[in-house]
Amino acid sequence: MINDKNSQKIVDFIQNWARKHSIWVLAYGTGCGAIEIPPTMTSRYDAERLGVRGAATPRQADVLLITGYLTVKTLKRVIRVYEQMQDPKYVIGFGSCTINGGMYYDSYNTIKVLDKYLPVDVYINGCMPRPEAVLSGFAQLQKRIAEGRANGAKQYKENLEWYRANQKKIIPNWVMPEYNW
Repeated sequence: MINDKNSQKIVDFIQNWARKHSIWVLAYGTGCGAIEIPPTMTSRYDAERLGVRGAATPRQADVLLITGYLTVKTLKRVIRVYEQMQDPKYVIGFGSCTINGGMYYDSYNTIKVLDKYLPVDVYINGCMPRPEAVLSGFAQLQKRIAEGRANGAKQYKENLEWYRANQKKIIPNWVMPEYNW
């Protein structure tokens, strides 16, 4: 009775329901997209009513919100922050910069496709996405969590060698720590 399939489904449903309504966000503002976060979190749009709150450190966060373009230097920090977060963890790519480099697409130092280096659960497109789009992105993430489809962290662990190879192409001299996940 303890380990039967239906009991596990009920436990998974309750866990996903709780996770969906308690999202702690660590915003990594690297570009102009960070300016849209304060209106999203404050009284006008009030993301907290949907269960979305800010987190102070990576160890307290469930979601890494990457707002804007990444360079080689910032990619290294983002990877370290992501790997310090506890499971389950999710990544939201915010703005066209995380998708294709945005207006910096032809820069030698801009990372073009974020999910080559980290698993992205939801992209919010636009330059700059308005707070309504940010809330829609969080709603999409909540839907994926409830359905059990937000499994980027699991994908990262299963394909760690592929991610590491891509990361080392960009950051060749970085000695990356070995994790015992």
